[in-house]
Amino acid sequence: MNPLRTVCLMACLLAASMANPQSSRSNSLNGVDQPSNWVSPREIEELPALKQVTLNKLQEMSLEEGATLLDKLYHLSQFNGVFKPEYTPEPSQVRGYIVGERGQKIEFNLNNFVQTVKRQQKFGDDEVTIFIQGLPQRSSQVQKATRKLVQAYQQRYNLQPYPGTATDSSEESQRGSSEESKEKQHHRRQNDDKDDTKTGDLIVINLGDAIEDFEQYATLNIERIGEMIGNRLVELTNTVNVPQEIIHLIGSGPAAHVAGVAGRHFTRQTGHKLRRITALDPSKIYGKPEEKLTGLARGDADFVDAIHTSAYGMGTPERLANVDFYPNGPSTGVPGADNVVEAAMRATRYFAESVRPGNERNFPAVAASSYKEYKQNKGYGKRAYMGISTDYDLEGDYMLQVNSKSPFGRSTPAQTQSGYHAVHQPWSQGSRRQ
Repeated sequence: MNPLRTVCLMACLLAASMANPQSSRSNSLNGVDQPSNWVSPREIEELPALKQVTLNKLQEMSLEEGATLLDKLYHLSQFNGVFKPEYTPEPSQVRGYIVGERGQKIEFNLNNFVQTVKRQQKFGDDEVTIFIQGLPQRSSQVQKATRKLVQAYQQRYNLQPYPGTATDSSEESQRGSSEESKEKQHHRRQNDDKDDTKTGDLIVINLGDAIEDFEQYATLNIERIGEMIGNRLVELTNTVNVPQEIIHLIGSGPAAHVAGVAGRHFTRQTGHKLRRITALDPSKIYGKPEEKLTGLARGDADFVDAIHTSAYGMGTPERLANVDFYPNGPSTGVPGADNVVEAAMRATRYFAESVRPGNERNFPAVAASSYKEYKQNKGYGKRAYMGISTDYDLEGDYMLQVNSKSPFGRSTPAQTQSGYHAVHQPWSQGSRRQ
């Protein structure tokens, strides 16, 4: 029998035996996280063993089936601390690569990361982006999302030729080269306060490839691996002279929390903050340290932004950043995503689309406390843009609509909202299915 099932089954039976038989279920949220309130011993017994829960298995399930399974595992894991954050991969197991000027991969592991960076000419002359992938590349969805992000940064940093948007009609594609050139120049000038022609360096850390199964995923020691990467960032600034003001740390899934810990650790060691941390569908944290807060939080960098595409699937609905974006509102997934893995990876796909030159404003959003409120044109404040060009002075929760297929951004300005309050309250879980 799966140890998790055994522990949780005994806990639920004990809780049920101690419950007042005269009481009835009410609308109160008190005790809602107690397993005995919403899952039966039979359901617990039917849960699969942790090593049987793989990305491939989740991809074979429907979106709702995968979300329901993960929801049960998460809530049961929080009962009496069933999961302990005990898994920390060795530095040599965490591999990655620097994307070279010709697109080549210059490989490293965390043991020789700084030494590899030192050998690169002109590294850190401009922006440095470090992307930490939190899911294994064995998944085709993870591979595709990572590839799209790398290609987008190659175009942005190395000024490679890039195609027109997928919305170009056949008639538009036949326009003269001079007209196309003017249009591209217009796209680059569309955000006057941003420098869209800068070059930079891209580093990819494949943390997910060091995670073999769901048990390691759920028991990943976010604090240790975050401090490990944070120490490398300190070395990067001290020995390679890369200013922290140009470092943009991006993390997907559990790596979003790793990025947050890395940012905090960097600040503790140096007294300075990284420029920006972006969380791409930050995950639920299954194994939490006792009596200690962990994971991503506002303040881990000068600016922290998050994109939630599977808030009730692999991700979390919790507001974690200075600004949190919820495409099509907080839900199990987003349009066009057939399973929880694909939904989680959409955050990476959306961000990659915004990185491509000319697409910086593809994802207009409006502050709102729920998706229903957004649809009723009752959002608050000014419009904003999700992705690479998010303004650093934004705060709160932002809603937007996305397409089911690439290009995912709707490109047009977000609909005018009737509310003009300067401050809005975070959305409540009551808006989950709205």
